[in-house]
Amino acid sequence: MNATDHPTAHTLGDLRGTGWTFRTVKEEIRANLVARLRDGSDILPGIVGYEHTVRPQLENAILSRHNFILLGLRGQAKTRMARLLVELLDPWTPAVDGCPIRDNPFDPVCARCRRLAAQRGEEIPVRWVPRHERFGEKLATPDVTVADLIGDVDPIKAAREQRDFSDEEVIHYGIIPRMNRGIFVINELPDLQPRIQVGLLNILEEQDIQIRGFPLRIPLDLLMVFTANPEDYTNRGNIISPLKDRIDSQILTHYPESMDEALRITEQEAWSDRGEPIPVPRFLREMVEELAFAARGSDHVDQSSGVSARLPITAYEILLSNVERRCLRHGESVRYPRLCDLFAAVAAVTGKIELVYEGEQEGAAAVAWNLVGRAVLRVFSRTFPKIYTEKRGESKEPPQAKDVYKSVAEHFSSGRTLEIHDGMPFAEYVQSLDGVAGLRKIVDRHLKPSSEPEAALAMEWVLEALHQSSVIARETLEGGIRFSDMLARVFRETGR
Repeated sequence: MNATDHPTAHTLGDLRGTGWTFRTVKEEIRANLVARLRDGSDILPGIVGYEHTVRPQLENAILSRHNFILLGLRGQAKTRMARLLVELLDPWTPAVDGCPIRDNPFDPVCARCRRLAAQRGEEIPVRWVPRHERFGEKLATPDVTVADLIGDVDPIKAAREQRDFSDEEVIHYGIIPRMNRGIFVINELPDLQPRIQVGLLNILEEQDIQIRGFPLRIPLDLLMVFTANPEDYTNRGNIISPLKDRIDSQILTHYPESMDEALRITEQEAWSDRGEPIPVPRFLREMVEELAFAARGSDHVDQSSGVSARLPITAYEILLSNVERRCLRHGESVRYPRLCDLFAAVAAVTGKIELVYEGEQEGAAAVAWNLVGRAVLRVFSRTFPKIYTEKRGESKEPPQAKDVYKSVAEHFSSGRTLEIHDGMPFAEYVQSLDGVAGLRKIVDRHLKPSSEPEAALAMEWVLEALHQSSVIARETLEGGIRFSDMLARVFRETGR
């Protein structure tokens, strides 16, 4: 028997009668993976985009009974994947009751359990350990000690039980031996000091521990999993070579490679339950995702640090919250996003990117606004015609907006302006946008909006794209924006 339901055996003798057979934790996980592969079950539920890249590598490592490391930038689901491995453990496994390292009742290895076996024989008490208790993790930080991970002599225990310091039973086990017969994860492995990394060598190769020079050899039954940033792991020399050699498999993770994958991740992870639904059109959701794609290609952002998938998730949540706030504060009945709701997401961008020197000179806010502009234009270029008749730089003449946008450009060049405020009632918002000559015609022809709120959002989107392309000007006001003619704004700013 390999327990699937909660077992009832409470002693070693009872356990023998159940037919339970011992397997190492790697054999157990391998067998359960084999069963899942055969029946087509998903071993990484909720992990998107790794079907043909990371997942096969992970399955190969488990089938090979390897300890492995997940290498990837932040926000690539490394820790989540490690935690999902607990589902490959048996629901229950027996251990000697009261044993700090969960000894196998058939073959106890610690001094206490060996003594108990000699005294009680088949009456050794057995405890059934649920799978979630067989998983442990530790974030590697510079202050982690060997005692934390492996263990140390406990002088208080020695004094209380009147034992000599050379007695094995005075040892206080660290977190790794306490995860015996389970899975242990060390996150951000390179942050461990080299002398602490040395303490892991025996665990990975000989599968035993040594504490303070004791002639102590306790064979551990563990699956060891590590996570790290590729730059820390490969370039800075923060991992000692013998430890790298003992980690059997190296699995590279990555960010979503397509827009569809990115949208699925954000839709799955973002908190969007705001009572009444807030419909968000795909083109606006794509702009949120493009914030991350643009940041991952920006020269101002430190690419070695990465741009977490949490950026579009939190940006999307802020977008929804801005819609919700407007409706609550101003009594707006139309729960539909406007482009200003995307601008509100700048707060999510500035806290999620690490800047290089040039980016620091520009300032986090300026870089974030630039990323928003690039996101707007990238999605715009997939939906509407190009704004210019020719690429910039191909002619000495200034580029001209295509005829499709000519009426809008002329509307503002004639001296007209348009002010939009976050708290404008929807009817006034639409009326203001409809006052721009030819704007609705562009949207109806190239986007074919399915509702009036979507049409209004798209009209503001066209104006923002024209601003990002330097066709018209946009000024930030208190609580809103003003669109105007580019040349008129220059004259106004220079006092002419």
